[in-house]
Amino acid sequence: MCAVASDTWNPTQYERFRDERSQPFFDLLALVRPRPGMRVVDLGCGTGELTRHLHRHLSARETLGFDSSEAMLEKARAWAGDGLRFEKRDILAFADDPGGPWDVVFSNAALHWVSGHEPLLKKLTLALDPGGQIAIQVPASHDHPSQLAAAEVAQEHPFREALDGYVRYTPALRPEEYAHLLDELGYKEQHVRLQVYGHHLDSRDQVVEWMKGTLLTDYEKRLPPELFARFLARYREVLLPRLPDTRPHFFPYKRIHFWAER
Repeated sequence: MCAVASDTWNPTQYERFRDERSQPFFDLLALVRPRPGMRVVDLGCGTGELTRHLHRHLSARETLGFDSSEAMLEKARAWAGDGLRFEKRDILAFADDPGGPWDVVFSNAALHWVSGHEPLLKKLTLALDPGGQIAIQVPASHDHPSQLAAAEVAQEHPFREALDGYVRYTPALRPEEYAHLLDELGYKEQHVRLQVYGHHLDSRDQVVEWMKGTLLTDYEKRLPPELFARFLARYREVLLPRLPDTRPHFFPYKRIHFWAER
């Protein structure tokens, strides 16, 4: 049986690619229509700096940012005040007890950690005011070598045994599936798109550093430190030969944006 640590998120590692990770947030925010006195919730607020921008951009009356990582929230709480607050909570717990109604349910690069997007979006829709908006961005690069290599390594000895066969797969739907679901949920207007972000990294080794701040945290929390170090070394061994050895290294990253208004 694999042991699961409570928190392996490292804000410093995550923010090594701060600019690259921020642009999808601003593209998602551009879809939201500001209105006076809004109540806004940010699902998976991370270090909170972007949540503060969300709060200010919308001139919101109240914004709640929450995250399940205490390490992230330690950073986020520095931005609290003037109607912006942060809590430790996970997305499924919020969906079951949203404390709504909310004018905007917003989430940038967090829902891909939660399974069951169809029932989840149904619950989040019920948390909205009539005329409320939902704005979600989820990574969709599950077919990139950086993702496939991790799944392959997880199925190798001794990691397969230590992980009890666990392999991280994305629960994200296809763009057209989100469009159908939003229509079924009764949204009167929607915008759904798949966007490829092209990042220029110093070298292909930086792809490993990128993944250490996101995907690989899921394996890190399930493995003892010594075994995770071996997992990381094996991941690097499997992944790097599949990436062109160019400097700078072009790293295409797909993301799905969807926005809808009730």
